[in-house]
Amino acid sequence: MPTRRTGFTAIAATALLVGATTAVAAQSDTSTASPASSAATGIKHLHTQVNLPAGAWTNTPLEITLPRTGTYELNADVRGRLQGLPPVNTFITARLWNVTSGTAVPESRRLVNQIIDANAGDAEVGGNQTAPISELIRVKKPTTIRLQARRIDAVGTATIGRIYSDAYGYTSLRYERVGS
Repeated sequence: MPTRRTGFTAIAATALLVGATTAVAAQSDTSTASPASSAATGIKHLHTQVNLPAGAWTNTPLEITLPRTGTYELNADVRGRLQGLPPVNTFITARLWNVTSGTAVPESRRLVNQIIDANAGDAEVGGNQTAPISELIRVKKPTTIRLQARRIDAVGTATIGRIYSDAYGYTSLRYERVGS
């Protein structure tokens, strides 16, 4: 009796391969740039928590260096942790900062996390959330890009406001050269 073949075996093998590739990439910080090659890629992970004082842009230690002239795709995953006592409206924004030029990467600002609770009571509210940042940048020389963040307390005060990174979710910053 003939048997019917399904694509489940192929799908399972593909999923296993993709999962293995992702696990290897997440375990290390890498940068590659070859003068003879047009490809330049790299990724860095934050390995600490960064406390955010209210109102001020705060540098994180997470930065990458774009190795040479070109157009680069920048991608970040930014994990924020907030907690506060109601009534509270507090939020974290993040941006990419061009250290070399001393300016923000245009339109790179993102809302990472926000908690709003106007209820009376003494139970703290909070949580974790991750936001992506994806932008293109053209540079004319080697350029350093850093992740910055700030906490805004619109109502009340956050008891915890951090850019977070640990084994449950890393904040990361990566680049890929996509043109000259």
